[in-house]
Amino acid sequence: MSNQFTLQAQDRSDLGKGASRRLRRQGDVVPAIIYGGEAAPKPVAIDKPSFYKAIESESFFSSVVVLDIAGQKESVVIRDLQRHPYKPLITHADFMRVDNTHELTTTVPLHFANDEACKGVKDEGGVLHVLNNDVEISCLPKNLPEYLEVDVAGLGLGETLHLSDIPLPEGVTLVALSHGEESDYGIVSITHADKGTEGEGEGDDAESTTTED
Repeated sequence: MSNQFTLQAQDRSDLGKGASRRLRRQGDVVPAIIYGGEAAPKPVAIDKPSFYKAIESESFFSSVVVLDIAGQKESVVIRDLQRHPYKPLITHADFMRVDNTHELTTTVPLHFANDEACKGVKDEGGVLHVLNNDVEISCLPKNLPEYLEVDVAGLGLGETLHLSDIPLPEGVTLVALSHGEESDYGIVSITHADKGTEGEGEGDDAESTTTED
């Protein structure tokens, strides 16, 4: 299971874009919303210093996060960050509630191990091309991994590893593979140094923009 982060938060009743701007000007909190499950959406303000420190860690984005709201704890995962268009500021965050008895669907990063020892690069003069940096998984919160590791040591020139080649921890499934073999797209390949990537992967790493509550 991934690391668990705990952030301090507070309820906020002053809603709307103007209220969010006032909170940001105060400089010590980040406006956010918690949604999902059977409870109503809950607007909160997250302690800014601890939040900014947490998002420096890659594992934060694939971890169960505990929001401590005046002693009331909510288990959530981060769903979206809205950033200022030109300043290094987070203007709003979306969190989704998780339930220990229900599977969640989220995205986790791929880590490629032994790339320097890769056969197709070291011995055959090829170039390693990462086609996808992350994948969508489904699992119970207790089984949520920080990342999935793919060993590329034995990957040869002209070869590609696909979703189905990813070793999965117990209780973790790949969402795309539930749609059939045609969704078993490539994640990493070795090509000749003078050629581009072979095949196309699913687009990733795009951070969406949300509308503030």
